[in-house]
Amino acid sequence: MDLGIKGKRAIVSAASKGLGFGCAEALAKAGVDLVICARTQETLDAAAEKLRVHGVDVTAVACDITTEAGQKQVLDAAGHVDILVTNAGGPPPGVWSDWNRDDFIKALDANMLTPIALMKACLPSMMEQGWGRVVNITSQSVKAPIAALGLSNAARTGLTGYVAGTARQVAGSGVTINNLLPGIHATDRAVSLDTGVSNAQGISMDQARKNREGTIPAGRYGEASEFGAACAFLCSTQAGFIVGQNLLLDGGATLATI
Repeated sequence: MDLGIKGKRAIVSAASKGLGFGCAEALAKAGVDLVICARTQETLDAAAEKLRVHGVDVTAVACDITTEAGQKQVLDAAGHVDILVTNAGGPPPGVWSDWNRDDFIKALDANMLTPIALMKACLPSMMEQGWGRVVNITSQSVKAPIAALGLSNAARTGLTGYVAGTARQVAGSGVTINNLLPGIHATDRAVSLDTGVSNAQGISMDQARKNREGTIPAGRYGEASEFGAACAFLCSTQAGFIVGQNLLLDGGATLATI
């Protein structure tokens, strides 16, 4: 399928690896020029080189996207933006008694307030030109909370509520905002979670992964490439009637009728 977005320009945050890179690569394959960011220059530069293989322009900005300074760097480097894909690493797991106010503020900054700031910066010009796409990478936890991820549950659900209203306000200008909700994918985040289970239960990493895979109807972890393909479709011209939705990509792991 021709997604109809060749020559568009996209910001993809936290794109040096994992789900962010999967999204950036899918957009690059569709002919989208990219501005990508991550904190580590070396891994970011390596990702940019892989993306340039697809014949698109790639600008790599090493920064902390959760800060105002980092956001300004990325927005200045991008200039005109047609597509915005927001993403940031999730806060660490734990239990309710572990977290204090500072922990919640940090989670909100990364997983709620940063996407909102980027949207506020990009939406006006998208609306003016009559076309734009925003995809926020959130989590399956906004559909069914995960007890050990209370910080993520709170911050990402707040973002979901913001998007629910905002998406309806900008849709009439040809701009769509939707959320992609990943379950477990074969990324560093999965390694981190499996390491926690391995240490807590005194089992091997392989066993921790097998146990988690047993809770997923698809019987496996997702791949960043298939996640990216879903993102690219939501950014396509064909997806203009998909507004304010929360699309689960979790292999069926979330038990929900709707």
